[in-house]
Amino acid sequence: ARRVAVIGAGASGLCALKCCLDEGLEPTCFERSKDIGGLWRFEEHPEDGRASIYRSVIINTSKETSCSIQLSRHKPGKQEQSLSRKHWSCLHKWVPDTAALCQTSVCRVSKRPDFASSGQWEVLTESEGKQEASVFDAVLVCSGHHTNAHLPLSSFPGLEKFEGCYLHSRDYKNPQPFFGKRVVVVGIGNSGIDIAVELSHTAKQVFLSTRRGSWVLHRVADNGYPFDFNYSSRFLHLLQNLVPRSIQNFLIEWKLNARFDHTLYGLKPKHGVLDTHPTVNDDLPNRIISGRVRMKPNIQEFTETSAIFEDGTREDVDAVVFATGYSFSFPFLEGCVKVVENQIPLYKFMFPPDLEKPTMAFIGLIQPWGAIMPMSELQSRWATRVFKGLNELPLQHDMEADIEQKKEAMAKRYVKSQRHTIQVDLIPYMDDLACQLGVKPNLLSLFLTDPRLAMEVAFGPCTPYQYRLRGPGAWAGAREAILTQKQRMV
Repeated sequence: ARRVAVIGAGASGLCALKCCLDEGLEPTCFERSKDIGGLWRFEEHPEDGRASIYRSVIINTSKETSCSIQLSRHKPGKQEQSLSRKHWSCLHKWVPDTAALCQTSVCRVSKRPDFASSGQWEVLTESEGKQEASVFDAVLVCSGHHTNAHLPLSSFPGLEKFEGCYLHSRDYKNPQPFFGKRVVVVGIGNSGIDIAVELSHTAKQVFLSTRRGSWVLHRVADNGYPFDFNYSSRFLHLLQNLVPRSIQNFLIEWKLNARFDHTLYGLKPKHGVLDTHPTVNDDLPNRIISGRVRMKPNIQEFTETSAIFEDGTREDVDAVVFATGYSFSFPFLEGCVKVVENQIPLYKFMFPPDLEKPTMAFIGLIQPWGAIMPMSELQSRWATRVFKGLNELPLQHDMEADIEQKKEAMAKRYVKSQRHTIQVDLIPYMDDLACQLGVKPNLLSLFLTDPRLAMEVAFGPCTPYQYRLRGPGAWAGAREAILTQKQRMV
């Protein structure tokens, strides 16, 4: 069997590991921390080289749209959007002890001298102070993009003389240390809003500072269904392709403003709702209207005890939380790929186009409008079949042209930010991968043979079960799972 090195044992790494096993490959998963789980395994203290979350974090996508069919076959159950110890204990049951090596760091991945003919890699790892080199036929990089905190301290003059404390959101764990304090949270992404809302129950006052504002989506939408469950159908995607983006922005913004006026709450940005990665929070308007969170523009400078904002206002603050995002890099990949300002040239956000043999792929290196888990699963399914020679990649210049086209489209659509370099949309990206794999649902055939199923596939949410109806990896329970998915949402 072909040996595959899987780097990282988070959600994407576990998908990759399972797909390798299903394809008859021989995977070895290297995880530098003490256990599997990656980003979603909470630890009281941040670990170097591993993503870190706060205790109260809740995923922004719903159970049915986020599930990985590989990791948990459909079982009727209630909606549960936080990940707890029982989820990881279930995963431990199928992860072979010999396949996942925890507390093992990958120091270097380099091509073998005969790479042009063999496609093999030499992987140097370190565990308990001992280094070991092994040869693998392929490599799946699943180390994620929420590891390296982006902390632009030079953008905040006077911070060096600020007498209070400051930290990145990566180091925030719970609100207790901020009890009775005046705290400013910098950044209005998902982590920034979550932390501001949580702190507002404990801190004396919370200020939420933003350069350009944000449209705030909510988890609970019409009729109590999750937002992504209501608005991720193939039918709506078809309408989006027919309607100009400016009109789409207008309609979505009108609906969001009907819930609460973003101008009145000091949140309205200059950009459209579809021009940036979505921010999701149900509680922020309640905390703003109660005065517990006060909106502020960007910070102009710090003094010893206060923050001066660009509108000229000054507020005494005791602590600052920088929710300013992340940067990513892969120092263990010796010259195989180059990351510049969070941009990395990968075909379909997966394959380096210039390798003589397609034996390396990145899994989960995307920022989706939607759930990442099923995307990582489809990526892994495709990558393993490419490694086995069952699917072929295009010529190098065709891949590079596709990469450049995607880069230009992204720059044209999104607000310029290092956050918007790996953006993908749920249905277009999933369908693109499914076409490569041969598992995209055939709507015409379904309407002719199974109209009831076809209606749910076309007008219901695009859940991962749809990519198990046909082709490699088809699952006999996919039809039932699709037809009963609404019963499991609440």
